[in-house]
Amino acid sequence: MTSAKFHELCARLLDIDPALNAVEFEGHWHSWGWVQTTARQVHAQLEAIGGAPVSFVARNHPAALAGLVGLLTQPRTVRMIYAFQSPTAMAASIEKLDSPALVLMEGDLAPEVLEVVQRRGMTAITLSGDGARTAAAGRQAEQSPPDPAPTIDILTSGTTGPPKQFPISHDVFAHMMLNQGSPVLEDPTAPPFMMAFPFGNIAGLSMLAGSFLKGQQIMLLERFSLEVWRNYIVEYRPAASGLPSAAIPMILDARIPPEDLAALKYITTGAAPLDVTIQKRFQDTYNVRVLLIYGATEFGGPVTAMTPALDAEWGDAKLGSSGRAVPGAKLRVRDPDTGQILGDTGTGLLDVVSPRMGPEWISTSDLVTIDEDGFLFCIGRADGAIMRGGFKILPESTEQVLRTHPAVAYAGVVGISDPILHQVPVAVIQLKAGVEPPGIDALKAHVRHHLPAPHVPAQWRFVETMPLNSAYKIDRAALRKLFDADS
Repeated sequence: MTSAKFHELCARLLDIDPALNAVEFEGHWHSWGWVQTTARQVHAQLEAIGGAPVSFVARNHPAALAGLVGLLTQPRTVRMIYAFQSPTAMAASIEKLDSPALVLMEGDLAPEVLEVVQRRGMTAITLSGDGARTAAAGRQAEQSPPDPAPTIDILTSGTTGPPKQFPISHDVFAHMMLNQGSPVLEDPTAPPFMMAFPFGNIAGLSMLAGSFLKGQQIMLLERFSLEVWRNYIVEYRPAASGLPSAAIPMILDARIPPEDLAALKYITTGAAPLDVTIQKRFQDTYNVRVLLIYGATEFGGPVTAMTPALDAEWGDAKLGSSGRAVPGAKLRVRDPDTGQILGDTGTGLLDVVSPRMGPEWISTSDLVTIDEDGFLFCIGRADGAIMRGGFKILPESTEQVLRTHPAVAYAGVVGISDPILHQVPVAVIQLKAGVEPPGIDALKAHVRHHLPAPHVPAQWRFVETMPLNSAYKIDRAALRKLFDADS
């Protein structure tokens, strides 16, 4: 895609003036020199495995970001691991990927994780404010040569099926860097870019490719904070900002004064649907346009976008649309029942050709409408997945875990509407006869022990008999009715 190698582009970060600020986190600045020192320590401690793949627990923390620089300034495959899960679930992810080395925050090296590391003979490098250190030395083995086609393997959110590790070549990220503004390093003294998206997923990595990995200062948040975002907007007065869709109703509910956002012209958002009434109310309240995008890990980033130019031309006539296909992308819809291709307009399941990933059509589980002007409108998931603030949850995953609890006979999980997160999972439980009923906190802990936190149901109901349909499958419509009063 480009003659410039991704690791060579990232390596320019090692030459920035070490005295300059690089990362602000919780009110404290870390210098480029501190980032460079940690990155070089990671380099040195990975010499024993040569060019072999490394698993990386991607947590939004300056030390982890510096560790990522150490990984990306080498032609090496990096396998991302979701940070917000229990030690048991994290250990299972590490064992499944079976890389010869693991890089993670010092606090994430729990006993469960260390047991897997030692049993598999892995090298474990921990990160902290003091830099990188080898916490466990792996078995001596023949060094792997440099990887001729390194990738970043990202856990998908489920657009094209159950979440899975999806490899994206370094060339794709090099292409992003060279096509987001100037190919040269950004001015490292310019105002910082605020980063609240997890940088272990495609959205976060895409943002890093256009900011921090090009030398721009960054304000890093572990999780989105409305107060921090507001203070950032007031202090630096950017014309545009990227936000999770759940933040839009949060801003409205907090009644932030319009004058605080006076410099903003656009907010871009994606990952989860945004109610058009909330979008319209926000735009009318703050005179700030909300521009929706649509993408996925499997696409290597966005494939449609409502650009400022499109928004200026069409305005609210396309309210709720994620815009048109980006240059090189193709869209079509197919019948959800027959699979027949309906064409480049109509309503059905979306297929995509992403210019970053090649010429093949990629089939999704997303129900969409493409109108006569080529604008994409996302309707929902055809497979029943729950979209919780951008995190897609398969109900069957939580049901399977709940059924392993010794007191649970049957479990049903569905999504219900939520004004902030779009949807949340809720659970209906049929207990086994003659057992001591568990408390809700115990059931939550059981789910959290096996799955990432977003899978934990927000509400619970207990029934004598699980509602079943004529095919003896869980009647999900009947389950939702149990929560109608609260909705």
